[in-house]
Amino acid sequence: MTVPSAAVSSGAVPAAFELKSAQLTLVALVLKTHDLAIVAAELARSFGPKGESPDFFDTDGVVIDFSQTDITLPHPQWELLMKTFGACKLVPMAVRGLEPASLAVAQRLGLTEAPPEPRRGATAATKATAPLPNPAPAPVVAPVSAPAPVSKSAPSALAASREAAPVPTMVITKPLRSGQKVYARGGDLVVLAMVNRGAEVIADGNIHVYAPLRGKAMAGARGNTQARIFSLCMEPELVSIAGIYRTTERELEGDVLGKPAQIHLSDDGKEKLIIEALKS
Repeated sequence: MTVPSAAVSSGAVPAAFELKSAQLTLVALVLKTHDLAIVAAELARSFGPKGESPDFFDTDGVVIDFSQTDITLPHPQWELLMKTFGACKLVPMAVRGLEPASLAVAQRLGLTEAPPEPRRGATAATKATAPLPNPAPAPVVAPVSAPAPVSKSAPSALAASREAAPVPTMVITKPLRSGQKVYARGGDLVVLAMVNRGAEVIADGNIHVYAPLRGKAMAGARGNTQARIFSLCMEPELVSIAGIYRTTERELEGDVLGKPAQIHLSDDGKEKLIIEALKS
């Protein structure tokens, strides 16, 4: 964000407001069809009031990603999609992947342009300068340096670190029965008891199950591709990392089925789930 030069050059510090950088967690909806009615129907079926996960979102911001389609705006089914967002407790805030003419229409509708999503598998230098998509909240770590004089006009690093406090890890100590669902919003989930078939464990970060995992487990629910799933007895119905999922209709390999194992995404950018044994 660039602060207008007039506000800086005057030397005056505004008393009525304060400008700060902000790190926001947004959901990215990547469209894969030109038919927005289909998108709306699938959203409603999954996250609407009568859907499979009606309380998954809570007025969360969403980026509408058009990069995999050539949809133009205005679109005849646009209002239907916006109505469905409201029913699913999603708030459209930005768009990505639109041509200039369509982007201008989106901006007139109150949506801003989001930067392109960085490719997975980028070099360390690229990752250091480009923001990760939908990053989970993390503490701000100040570099260690020699003490310096404190300026009254400079923002306090200590105050900034307190504001960016990490989200506590959710810990579940009792078994989860069929039909029960637990969601660790913004952080990790630790389960110390069995996750039975028909139960669901969801986290924006990692999922640790120190017992048999026999239900559904979805880590990196808001797009964190670095999230992982761990279990001391891997027997799930379904697993997912950042929306890439696999059901166990195709049985797991013998070296991980019913044994301590972890699940993560491959590092080659192919968005493939890797399920491997945990080695002591």
